[in-house]
Amino acid sequence: MSVIITIDEGTTGVRALAVDTSGRPAASNYREITQHFPRPGWVEHDATEILEATLDVVDRTVRTVDQPVVAIGITDQRETVVAWDRRTGEPLHRALVWQDRRTTDRCEQLEAAGELPRIRSLTGLVLDPYFSATKIEWLLRHGDVTIDEHLAIGTIDSWLAWNLTGEHITDPSNASRTMLFDIRRGEWSAELCELFSVPRSALPEVRPSAGILGRTRSGLPLPAGVPLSGILGDQQSSLFGQACVQPGMAKNTYGTGSFVLLNVGETCPEPSTGLLTTIAWELPGSAVGQPERTTVTTYALEGSIFSTGSAVQWLRDGLGLIDDAAECGPLAASISDSDGVVLVPAFTGLGSPQWDPRARGAVLGITRGTTRAHLARATVESMAFGTRDVVDAMTAASGRPLESLRVDGGASAMGLLLELQADQLGVTIERSATQDATALGAAYAAGIGAGVWADAVEIAGTWSSDAVVEPSADRAPADAAYRRWLMAISRVSGPGAAPLTPTD
Repeated sequence: MSVIITIDEGTTGVRALAVDTSGRPAASNYREITQHFPRPGWVEHDATEILEATLDVVDRTVRTVDQPVVAIGITDQRETVVAWDRRTGEPLHRALVWQDRRTTDRCEQLEAAGELPRIRSLTGLVLDPYFSATKIEWLLRHGDVTIDEHLAIGTIDSWLAWNLTGEHITDPSNASRTMLFDIRRGEWSAELCELFSVPRSALPEVRPSAGILGRTRSGLPLPAGVPLSGILGDQQSSLFGQACVQPGMAKNTYGTGSFVLLNVGETCPEPSTGLLTTIAWELPGSAVGQPERTTVTTYALEGSIFSTGSAVQWLRDGLGLIDDAAECGPLAASISDSDGVVLVPAFTGLGSPQWDPRARGAVLGITRGTTRAHLARATVESMAFGTRDVVDAMTAASGRPLESLRVDGGASAMGLLLELQADQLGVTIERSATQDATALGAAYAAGIGAGVWADAVEIAGTWSSDAVVEPSADRAPADAAYRRWLMAISRVSGPGAAPLTPTD
């Protein structure tokens, strides 16, 4: 028996997952990383700490399974950016995290200058601080970063790949989140690099999501020469790990935020209001039944909901209403409804479909009878409402309704959430039997890249669910609750809204 090791570098920590050649998880280790908030709206990570945590969890996982490692996969938190010196390998500034909002003003300047249509057309993205380009621009202007031939800039997958293999590389799924990548031509956009003053020489080489992308160097808790054969951004990796390999299949991952992705096939769709168009993956043609083609690119529509699991953390750490995140579900389920309380968790603005970086959170409908249970239930309900916002936009854009939604992530363990989600969408909810679907997707890509598995069809045959929830036949209560949600959203975002900011 041999294993594939996946490095899943997320927003709050790093996990290493060993997957055996039958596609089953064999061992896993996790370590949290420190969150730095130097100013309101600023979020940073220490890239050196991320690397140290990565090597630690990989070492412990390899020791646990005590089996030969045949391949490595990487999945990561996507838009977060690192700048480092190629000579020393040292980071030049803390990593700017995808949640960071410091470039809000710059995004608004660019939109006022008429740049949004060009950016939408080339990248499939919107002008929002969420994406990497304005973060990189900020680092180059304000981060004491010298622009020379030694400068390397990349997302977290690039940072880890550099330290594991010495190769400065990324894959299309991560590149497509930078707002510097032409998703139709599959290359860095010269005009966007010029717009953001980003030197092309500092960016990584874009290689397919699966294939022999590099090999481990010596001095690591892994043998030298092990192929790095799969890289996927975390949400695309979850889509692959959920075996959503056919057009029309969709998944939602309930993590720090929630991310709904819909596989739309090989044709890049036109920009859709409120949604992102992104590259899901680029695989060898043989892996998708087209051996005559070297590689095949698959696209996805995505809706990004910034705060779901982080709202539960707020109940725990900010308000002290619970001692452990696991208490949220049972507490929310202890009452039959929220008694009209609605939480809009816009802690870092609103993502899809509103895309309002200046929106701030709100709790509405409080009475003297409101308890911590009502706040817990409103928090869980907000996850289902936000997902409905996105799915409704996807249905309008794709022209066909979903038949089911596959779900994973920590909050999917809550039976109440699955029931609320099924009722809000009116479709079947299928929960992945493997909660590490994000890490599993990168393992599948690495396995295909290293020849462990032949194609996506073989991968799809390994997927199974451990819970299937059908919607209630009576949609009236769900629709009434959703109307309250829309009214709450209108209070913090859109025409007439007056959201509070730290400067007010």
